[in-house]
Amino acid sequence: MIDDPPLLTVRRAFPRPSAAQVAAFSGVPTGNVVDAMKGSGALDVRIKPIGGPASFCGVAVPCSDGPSDNLATCGALDVVQPGDVIVSASGEFTGAAVIGDLLLGMMKNSGCAAFVTDGCVRDIAGIRAVGLPCFAAGVTPNSPVRNGPGTIGLPVIAGGVQVGPGDIVVGDEDGVVIVPFDRIDTVISALAVVRAAEADLEAKVKDGLRIANFIQSRIDAGLFDEID
Repeated sequence: MIDDPPLLTVRRAFPRPSAAQVAAFSGVPTGNVVDAMKGSGALDVRIKPIGGPASFCGVAVPCSDGPSDNLATCGALDVVQPGDVIVSASGEFTGAAVIGDLLLGMMKNSGCAAFVTDGCVRDIAGIRAVGLPCFAAGVTPNSPVRNGPGTIGLPVIAGGVQVGPGDIVVGDEDGVVIVPFDRIDTVISALAVVRAAEADLEAKVKDGLRIANFIQSRIDAGLFDEID
């Protein structure tokens, strides 16, 4: 006979980024963060803001719920700290919502910075009223159960990307990006270079630039094969 698994496996004490490390990503566009990570790190394209504000950054508290279940996400309310982002992995299941407006309101009351799931949410009008950034792959009125098993504070795959506890999560209207904990300082250093280059090119575009240097140089080098 095989024993029943525990309903929840919880890791509370995991390494966390410093307040200064998190602040380095505040207000930074997700595109800049991705560029600082050499072009990757964004969750699945379907995961977008639902019914409220979009921009946020915070510390990941990953939850593994599984299809049509949200026990781990509910249990995460006993683990989160102010500024955390609950990231719920549902296996990209869209047959039922992971949360609605009331659970999102509890997250706001707990000091969460945002909620992210690769599944669905419900109660858009209420979510809008809560005012906490909420990102999901879709919306459905179908409700979940709370049976488990699940995990809190352990790595998950959400939206095709591994999310570990203590990772930094950045979101805006373009989507959600995960900065792995062990790469935070490297990404912060690269981000300074990316943002300076972006600002320089933006100024040139406003001044009338028609073709960027990296394209013009390829044209001048004859790398374009022209045909009649």
